[in-house]
Amino acid sequence: MNLSLYNTATRKKEQFVPLQEGAIKLYTCGPTVYDYAHIGNFRTFLFEDFLKRYLILKGFDVTHVMNITDVDDKTIERATAQQMDLQSLTKKYTDMFFQDANRLNIMPADHYPAATDHIDIMIELIQQLIDKDHAYKTEDGSIYFSIKSFKEYGKLARLDMAGQQQTERVSADDYSKETPQDFALWKSWKKEDGDVGWESPWGKGRPGWHIECSAMSMHYLGQHFDIHCGGTDNIFPHHENEVAQSVAGKGSKFVNLWLHSEHLLVDGGKMSKSLGNYYRLDDLLEKDIHPSATRFALLNGHYRSRLNFTLTKATEAKKAITRIADFKERLQAVGSESNPQEKTMPAEFDMFVSALDDDLNIPEALGIFFEWLRNMNGKLDKDNADALEIAGGLAFVEKFNYLFQIFSKTEEIPEEILDLANKREKAREEQNWAESDRIRDEISQKGWTVEDTPSGSKLKKK
Repeated sequence: MNLSLYNTATRKKEQFVPLQEGAIKLYTCGPTVYDYAHIGNFRTFLFEDFLKRYLILKGFDVTHVMNITDVDDKTIERATAQQMDLQSLTKKYTDMFFQDANRLNIMPADHYPAATDHIDIMIELIQQLIDKDHAYKTEDGSIYFSIKSFKEYGKLARLDMAGQQQTERVSADDYSKETPQDFALWKSWKKEDGDVGWESPWGKGRPGWHIECSAMSMHYLGQHFDIHCGGTDNIFPHHENEVAQSVAGKGSKFVNLWLHSEHLLVDGGKMSKSLGNYYRLDDLLEKDIHPSATRFALLNGHYRSRLNFTLTKATEAKKAITRIADFKERLQAVGSESNPQEKTMPAEFDMFVSALDDDLNIPEALGIFFEWLRNMNGKLDKDNADALEIAGGLAFVEKFNYLFQIFSKTEEIPEEILDLANKREKAREEQNWAESDRIRDEISQKGWTVEDTPSGSKLKKK
């Protein structure tokens, strides 16, 4: 095992060693379903998907849990503002999240626990924290975690606890960065919550956001598991509080490896509706940017570096995908994948893997891949590529696509499109070029392109 990954907890790259040989338990913080997910959210989700795919490619059996936050401050506030009940609001945005994730070819998790389905295990964990004097009850019936009771508080986020004075406790889910505060584990019911609330030993209320991930991750993956992922904005307070609750409550180590992806910039700055640079997948589709191009553009950088997304870069991603697809077709035209035993992976594949083994260095891996593609095209131009090289090349492209998922899912060509293509062929045979062009335009308007090749016309989904 040569894989090394950057552990936020230690601030260094570490040789990855799974707790159980051949198996990995992975938890990723999922969406808070009070609004549509945007490309900034999906930058993190795509990094996590790439990580998972790479672990599987290396032969690991990955058990993946992604939570759905369907009760917190934001969901309740949005439901009230839109005069909807909480369940209807969160179902709407959960469905939209899954639709977008599917369009981006994100591999489904093994479990998608929703917070509202797991209130009982959250209450159980909170009671354990009370019993161990890590939590206390306030006059209104809320329960707070006492950060002074946990000596390692602040270690993940590298807070200077000695140099800061603890402030008043905070009930909000999100609060001032790097401000140590006792945080809410259970929030007593108030009229602003409407009909949102559950009975508990401390009265009616609801869980705090942080306790949700602690309870659900350990419920599905055990008290101690391999990898926990999220965006850098989750490090504090969310993940810091997760560590405190989980370790203090269970008395054991929580997570071996913390991985965090950096923020996405758009046009060099923060994404904002007021600036006109706020994008969802549908917004990009209206600009003729297919989800496969969005996926490739959002993966085209190191996960620990800020990535700047622009429409120009998305267009460049489209061109790169076309280039790879054309190369694959070229290999298929002269080779065969019928005998996998004869495939000989090119030496560049080992270099590609070595780059990804170094903390998922995607930019370096892409550089290796495209240099190899250019060299192979040169060989094909001169008819210098033998059968083993072609078979190995197809295998390399196949593994590349497994990770990047840039080729559209195979779709059957509708009868209507086939019929139009046949009519166009007939027009071409009759040298009726005006009619041929008219039919080509009609096919294009229906979402397909026609390519004329020496071996005949080929149809492609746009």
